[in-house]
Amino acid sequence: MSRSLFARGSRGWLVGRIQSALSQQRLYTAPIDDDYGGLTERAVTAFQQAHHPPPTGRVDDLTWTALLNEPIPSLFHRCLQLTSYFEGHGFTRAAGNWDAAGLTWGIIGFTLKFGKVQEIILEAAQRDPIAVRSALVGLNDELLRILRAPLPDQMAWADGISNSPKKHTICEPWHSAFARLGELDVIRAIQLRRAYEDYFVPALATARKYRLASEQGMALCFDIHVQNGGIDRDDAAAIAVGLPALPPNNEQALRVLIANSVANNARPAFREDTRSRKLAIASGSSIARGARFSLDAWGLGDFPASV
Repeated sequence: MSRSLFARGSRGWLVGRIQSALSQQRLYTAPIDDDYGGLTERAVTAFQQAHHPPPTGRVDDLTWTALLNEPIPSLFHRCLQLTSYFEGHGFTRAAGNWDAAGLTWGIIGFTLKFGKVQEIILEAAQRDPIAVRSALVGLNDELLRILRAPLPDQMAWADGISNSPKKHTICEPWHSAFARLGELDVIRAIQLRRAYEDYFVPALATARKYRLASEQGMALCFDIHVQNGGIDRDDAAAIAVGLPALPPNNEQALRVLIANSVANNARPAFREDTRSRKLAIASGSSIARGARFSLDAWGLGDFPASV
């Protein structure tokens, strides 16, 4: 039987790939905006009417394979699209020094403070220097010099290009330069590898520890590792206290316990946002960021995780 993957309400680069494929079929004529809205839904319906009935407007596994001629996205990619939405990041977006991280950029918000931005760009410059130089349009030498400087100098530079007073954004020409870098295939490949190695692999270990075997459980662990740095000692202690009261063999109840335990130990300013985000993943359907959120529109569900 087919299963739903993506539907109205989902966002991200996998949705952009659907839009691009529909555009090639001349069924979708709007801009590629990575947002599964009404126009995308109608284009999917038209494709299904012609190639793969019934016309639901939702991309199931059969529609994905027929439209893109490739297997469905991996569990990692589906988890990543979900978490990058909550993080407010894509491959191209760069944020300023609003949170004392210097510069935050890329699919899950790699930071200058922890050395990830430097590692990604310097590796890309080594692998494909011509593409990186072309994307930076005259800023190549300056940026590479900065990325090789001591961290205090890098942080001072990042603060200097952050737009005051809130510093959520960075000024031109750096804003556009980082956007162009994020469009490069070499940069995207490195970002994906870093997201997998640094966050998804540890999330797999966390899922095994708590015997979470579903896609939702894996998505929850991945989101915890990205947003919260993993399950720390306080989180683990709270989970341990709640375990005896859980009904046996009920993974959803376990997911909800983990979600609430992590949220309860989050910083007060972010606690309820963390809770709504984690509970949306744990339960599959909830209110998050002020809107109804359904996980089945994001290619994730209470199915056995296949990694």
